[in-house]
Amino acid sequence: MKIKRTLYRSALVATALVFGMSVQAIAQTAADKGTLVIGKSGDPDNLDPAFTTTNNSWTAVYPAYQRLVKFKTVSGKGTTDIEPELATSWQVAPDGLTYTFKLATGNRFADGAAVDAQAVKQSFERTLKIAKGPAGAFGKGAIDSIEAPDKQTVRFKLKTPFAPFLSALAGNAGSVVSPAVMQFEVNGDMGQAHLATRSMGSGAYQVESWEKGQQIVLVPNPNFQGRKPELQKIVIKIIKEASARRLQLEKGDLDIAEDIPLDQMAAMKRAPGVSVFDQPSFLVTYLYLNNQRPPLNDVRVRQALSYAIDYDSIVQGVLLGQGVQMRGAIPVGMWGHDPKGMQYNLDVKKSQDLLKAAGVSQLSLNYLYSATDPNWQPLGLVVQQQLAKVGVKVNLEQNASPTMRGRLDKGEFDIAVGNWSPDVGDPSQFMNFWFDSSRHGLPGNRAFYKNAKVDALVREASESVDQEKRARLYGEAQKIAVEEAPYVLLFQKNYQFAMRSNIKGYIYNPMLLQIWNFAEMSK
Repeated sequence: MKIKRTLYRSALVATALVFGMSVQAIAQTAADKGTLVIGKSGDPDNLDPAFTTTNNSWTAVYPAYQRLVKFKTVSGKGTTDIEPELATSWQVAPDGLTYTFKLATGNRFADGAAVDAQAVKQSFERTLKIAKGPAGAFGKGAIDSIEAPDKQTVRFKLKTPFAPFLSALAGNAGSVVSPAVMQFEVNGDMGQAHLATRSMGSGAYQVESWEKGQQIVLVPNPNFQGRKPELQKIVIKIIKEASARRLQLEKGDLDIAEDIPLDQMAAMKRAPGVSVFDQPSFLVTYLYLNNQRPPLNDVRVRQALSYAIDYDSIVQGVLLGQGVQMRGAIPVGMWGHDPKGMQYNLDVKKSQDLLKAAGVSQLSLNYLYSATDPNWQPLGLVVQQQLAKVGVKVNLEQNASPTMRGRLDKGEFDIAVGNWSPDVGDPSQFMNFWFDSSRHGLPGNRAFYKNAKVDALVREASESVDQEKRARLYGEAQKIAVEEAPYVLLFQKNYQFAMRSNIKGYIYNPMLLQIWNFAEMSK
């Protein structure tokens, strides 16, 4: 017990020194009933909702902005159904090409400006013009025009029907940014440099400060028109060491701890005053194989790698049995999942035969990862060990998360590990994002996969409003893509985190991982 207290104090002191705070100050912050303290493993990449696609960033982004619609909560549980937020109502034309929204009156941005139709129009036009990852949520070029016929009416006209459009409006890409952002435009960047570290929304909270590598502080938006939140400050602390996050949570110096390794999470279930949240999710983990780089541009080599993996040992060893091997790209629980679809399994001989047929020997590949997920390094060690059995050498290469994401976007890697969870309740998040060749890099297709037939199938599926037809099209595309093995499809796992037992009001939605409904929470 004495050893544990000593270790805890060492970790806490080290964290305090990094933050420039005293140990007592950290404890006092978490003890304040009006302050919620979250421990995260790393910084966001960016806070501009027109740029970022990471759940880690969305922890700060989502509460700072409102959207036309939001995911509905029923009996304390999040759903994929849509209900109004900034909009009071909407109409969809019979041809599926025109969506007309009526806005609520009285909503204001943190800067005091009214959230009117012109502001909504300009915000969406900004996102589409910046054309980073979030814009892809609306389909590739699906929005033809946006109109604001009066102050309370916004009309979207689409080039082709886009089935997930309403759901996409509830996600990060639908965040409405104040038009004042354009005052900070530099060299045509539409205010991206300014908004990368700030917020300019109408949400319940706004970003007060971001000390990179240390913490982000959110405070209530004085102009927020909803119920006044009980929590008067949200402190998002960057604590890289998982053991430090765990110990601080157990001591009461954190209210919520993310990214705790599964072996430590099991121990936390027995800690007094701590609750472990563990629920099914659409969170999946897979390996990106860079399809542009020889010899990974050869389908036989990619298939060989998929056959060299012992999926069951990974699920049991790395996940401690708390997950399932993926079968196809669409996860269990999402419509379009094929329970009879192709699934790779360990077959060393087939792997070796495929490598031989491809004329490949003495292959050496880099495995790119960051400390964002505590499972990624042990997973890399297992992959290294398993691929060695078929004569493939794997070199582990750790980068800081922003550096890794930059390399992913440019295709500067052999193998990289990644997690993915949707922010829209639709299989397009797994099919169009992963396989459409127009989304190479961070927009989703990080394997740089290209197949014209798959492109045609997933694009047709996203444009149809017939769910049965969409499921059939996605099934055809999935069969081709899985056979060609652009990714090693590893596992689907539950969403887990730990928090103090006195935290009340958290609402879980599998589309909103690492996203907290702070305005309804209390302690």
